[in-house]
Amino acid sequence: MRNKRNSLIHLIYFSRALLSADATARARELAEIARQAQKRNEFSVITSFMIVEQGYFLQVLEGERSSVQDTFARIANDRRHRDVQIVEWREIVKREFMTSFNTAQRTPASEALFQKANLQPMLQRGTPKAAIIYGLARALQADTMAKQGIDHLFV
Repeated sequence: MRNKRNSLIHLIYFSRALLSADATARARELAEIARQAQKRNEFSVITSFMIVEQGYFLQVLEGERSSVQDTFARIANDRRHRDVQIVEWREIVKREFMTSFNTAQRTPASEALFQKANLQPMLQRGTPKAAIIYGLARALQADTMAKQGIDHLFV
């Protein structure tokens, strides 16, 4: 049996993004977030998937309990987030995400996946359910993998 302190968990959170309204500056800010998160997550052996949607961040973090706790504490204190809310925190048997940090935004190419998840109305009414965030992140990852010619993930 695994030690509770070292058990594998996933944490799903939702927050308001405090980013520039200017598209060019916003793209630079998101690139910087990705650069920092990838480096820190690799060091902490965390896998994650973040969805950026109309001024909101939705993210799934996976890893050892202590690493995820430390990472989430950093996120909650990051000036680029406001109203950070944990949507789900639970033990998992295996990781579902393949990289230390991956991100997606609504684009014409991914619109069907966002509509299928019915995400936009959920954000307007409040915190989306964990299953919606998790399902959309998995669908976006699968779509990215398919476009790269990867048909399955070994974890």
